[in-house]
Amino acid sequence: MRFQRRTLLQAATGAILTSAASSCAIRDLKFFSTNAKEPIMVKTTPSPLIIGHRGAPGYLPEHTLAGYRLGAALGADYIEPDLVFTKDGYLVARHDHYLSTTTDIADHPEFANRKTEKPGHDGADWFTEDFTLAELKTLRARQAMAFRSHAADGMFEIPIFDEVIALAQSEGKRLGRTVGIYPETKSPGYFASLGFDYATEVLSALNRAGWDEKDAPVFIQSFETPILKELRSKTQLPLIYLLESKSELSMSEIAQFADGVGPYKKLLVDAEGRSSGFIEAAHAAGLKVHPWTFRADQLPDVFLTAHGEFEFFFNLGVDGVFTDFPDAAYAARLAGIATQAK
Repeated sequence: MRFQRRTLLQAATGAILTSAASSCAIRDLKFFSTNAKEPIMVKTTPSPLIIGHRGAPGYLPEHTLAGYRLGAALGADYIEPDLVFTKDGYLVARHDHYLSTTTDIADHPEFANRKTEKPGHDGADWFTEDFTLAELKTLRARQAMAFRSHAADGMFEIPIFDEVIALAQSEGKRLGRTVGIYPETKSPGYFASLGFDYATEVLSALNRAGWDEKDAPVFIQSFETPILKELRSKTQLPLIYLLESKSELSMSEIAQFADGVGPYKKLLVDAEGRSSGFIEAAHAAGLKVHPWTFRADQLPDVFLTAHGEFEFFFNLGVDGVFTDFPDAAYAARLAGIATQAK
């Protein structure tokens, strides 16, 4: 299994880097579709779902088309673009609206005087809402974590949401299976205070791609309840309420505006290493459970291998996992299927 995983990773990464080197990936227009209605390829729904957290950032810079493509190639059922706004109202894929940790903006002297301070952010930085899309397209992505490979730093541009959707659709066709998207609305209250409308822009992008119907391979997630309640009134797409700590809301209350919960994985286990009851309560309320974040290079002390961690949480009954290493989750899911078949 280790040899197969390494061979798959090397082949997929090599192909992606080769195709991207001449065009910085984002200029390859074959990944950008303007068709009004793309076919939705639905076969059997795998379980647990594998969600490529920000793409495949264990191997390539997060929130890049190359990273999303690699995530799909390594077995992700869904790819996750976090979304923030540009000055001119475009949705771009970034985990945060500040840019210093994931791009080369500090190396752009033309933007030196655009560094500023914002409420709620520690220190000065550059922020997406202060830059037009054209300006952001001059930046290149960097690996966010110092201990991971930086070989691909400087190769890839920042994609807009439409490009991420188009990539998922085209990769689904190429791979012969559904590759869905799992966008997160980042800091919706803050962006609303600046006049930006997440619900309208996210749903409009999905409509343009033909992925706005209930059976489309889309989940929309947020940590903030107001945006989820607004979306609930405007779409039948499944919504996920993200939780970093225990919620004051009951599962039945959450089920009024969401179809699932995305908890920090530690919320699922008690001090004795047993189920905390979270999954059972969520399932009783009809909610899916998609915990975050599984990182093969940052394992909890109690696990010796990524496979062991995935196996433990799969056995707890999770419905999906957010992971920086989709290949590790895919291998664990295959092993579980093989065991059940015996």
